Amino acid sequence: MHCTRKLTDSIHWVGGSDRRLALFENLFPIPRGVAYNSYLILDEKTALIDTVDSSITRQFLENLFHALNGRDLDYLVVNHMEPDHCANIEELMIRYPALKVVGNAKTLAYIRQFYDMDLEGRTLTVVENDTISLGCHTLRFYFAPMIHWPEVMMTYEESEKILFSADAFGSFGALNGNLFNDEVDFDRDWLADARRYYSNIVGKYGPQVQTALKKLSGLEIQMVCPLHGPVWRSNLDYLLDKYAHWSSYEPEEHTVALFYGSMYGDTENAVNILAASLAESGVKNIMTYDISSTHVSTLIAEAFRCSHLVLAAPTYNNGIYPAMLNLLHDMKALNLQNRTFALIENGSWAPSSAKQMKALLGEMKNMQVLEPVVTIKSAVKEDSLSALTELKEQILASLSDSH
Repeated sequence: MHCTRKLTDSIHWVGGSDRRLALFENLFPIPRGVAYNSYLILDEKTALIDTVDSSITRQFLENLFHALNGRDLDYLVVNHMEPDHCANIEELMIRYPALKVVGNAKTLAYIRQFYDMDLEGRTLTVVENDTISLGCHTLRFYFAPMIHWPEVMMTYEESEKILFSADAFGSFGALNGNLFNDEVDFDRDWLADARRYYSNIVGKYGPQVQTALKKLSGLEIQMVCPLHGPVWRSNLDYLLDKYAHWSSYEPEEHTVALFYGSMYGDTENAVNILAASLAESGVKNIMTYDISSTHVSTLIAEAFRCSHLVLAAPTYNNGIYPAMLNLLHDMKALNLQNRTFALIENGSWAPSSAKQMKALLGEMKNMQVLEPVVTIKSAVKEDSLSALTELKEQILASLSDSH
């Protein structure tokens, strides 16, 4: 049976959710599952905006058939050719022989890379600012390359002022009946997943997101329809503000996240001492993470949230503790910048991880490292406790300066 929602009288959500999938892109844990959004516009002509992942094909087709109510499908607009959105193109082309696939030149090249289907006479190639009239509805296309693939475009419906935004403005998490942002407590239930989705999937491409935001700033937008997560029909300024922060690599909050690796608990003890001391001094929303047991995607999301990051790691094989090295690698790969760091190292005979962490941070943009760097030799003693107290004061001063 079908499970659809109306966005407006003539636009239907025909997507679905997968709660069985454990890893998005076989990388990122999604304990709440994920939604795949697809949208159908009914007019003199009918147009489907993107399809869904193969895992929910049956539900998607039932939704689509119900919403079409016996009508033909005239256009399939492909905003993004990643397989979690394009997996049903061939299925629809077989079922609807008159269907035309709408995409840009790169889109159509990718279709040929993924699939062996006869596209002859069944495609419509669009360029930036092209339009398609469906009757009362007009679709206009805006290219958004590298958010987060080269072919990505967004589709704006002019009469109802709806932006179909591809992977932009999306989130991890299955939909639970509530489709719209004003039907859920977004801050409580969705923000962390939206941030983790953005920072890990799109995070590298901040400049391209900024370009797209400027391009779209002249449009009057009543609703934003992403390919994952809730549809936004209110409080759009909140959503745009989050994207402005994330894409410019400016922290959302002036607070501290502490990331530690600890083999036997001594480095963890140093971090706990520092965190408690910062809290006593009035710092709110501190988060502390054991990087060995926390997925790196969560750590990256917190690095996008927080202005100040403490990295604490043992020396391991004369290098950086492996989980910390992995985190630093991802920070660089995802283009993180404009953050302030404090470093804590531990080593029983030759501590050297801080020097190496500092060198890797030096390869990133606008990363400040506070002094002192705290060195622990095996366990926290009076000298390292004194250094931790001094480091706390430097973090507090820096937090005060950054407001």
